[in-house]
Amino acid sequence: MAPLIPIRRVVIGQNAHVAMAAQLSADRPDLEIRGKPFTEVTDDDLAWADAYLGFKRPALPTMGNVRWVQSTGAGVDSWLHPVELPREIVLTRTPESFGPMIAEWALSRALASVTKLNELAAAQREHRWAPSDVGTLRGTHAVVLGTGDVGTHVGRLFAALGCRVTGVSRTGRGDPAVFSDVVSTESLAHVAVEADWLILTLPLTPATRGLVGDTVLSACRGTFLMNAGRGAVVDEALLPRALDAGWLRGAALDVFEVEPLPATSPLWDDPRVMISPHVSGLTTIEGAVHGFVECLAMFERGETPRWVVDRDRGY
Repeated sequence: MAPLIPIRRVVIGQNAHVAMAAQLSADRPDLEIRGKPFTEVTDDDLAWADAYLGFKRPALPTMGNVRWVQSTGAGVDSWLHPVELPREIVLTRTPESFGPMIAEWALSRALASVTKLNELAAAQREHRWAPSDVGTLRGTHAVVLGTGDVGTHVGRLFAALGCRVTGVSRTGRGDPAVFSDVVSTESLAHVAVEADWLILTLPLTPATRGLVGDTVLSACRGTFLMNAGRGAVVDEALLPRALDAGWLRGAALDVFEVEPLPATSPLWDDPRVMISPHVSGLTTIEGAVHGFVECLAMFERGETPRWVVDRDRGY
């Protein structure tokens, strides 16, 4: 599985390429590095490189002489769809954990919802005294779709505030210290009936695309939906209907089928929807570079990093 060694020339295709190149040079001064935004990477850069470090694939016909790609994100769908990275090129993902940051993103949205933060802010702007009943998270039911690193962090935080937390995964397995029970994705519609919070932390794969569609959404009974995984896991076009029908009482969306979210989307103007621009879990300079260096060191020792992507599963 290891790419042909040595790896000596690295192209960084990322907006933060200057800082990443400086960090990588400090960690591995033996490497030659070129850096630029991925939209500016050229055929010449890829013909020169042994390895590529970045979140998205350059819009070029081939990857040149690149033998190894390290994704700076946990999700690698941009490297597999709509055109799969050639299988002779090793694909790895960053080992950086986005769980703590995404868990705080989800918790902040839940707290804003139960304390009616948006309504109170609107009343304040209008100089209007508007008492109303507010709720608490304690005693509510959170269903977390995805029980990996991110989902486990989300579940742990909600459980700490007194929520019952159910996990949903492909295998039906999850950390019993976090999830009160775990079911397989085949049971998603069944558990969605009872969910106060439906929190999505899944990668985009052929199995997860459109998973939260009409069957799941119509089973909800006033659920608050949060998506910090990938936009296409949800049938986005159904969300206005789901909100108007009362299947969902609200939504917090950080990811979308098309990004940036088009200005014509009705989601922008819906007061029941909280929108953020794909910032729930951000890659850090240190995390991205140290992950690359870790994988490179393992390749150089003849080992296969645990971060090699299983192309068939999609993660």
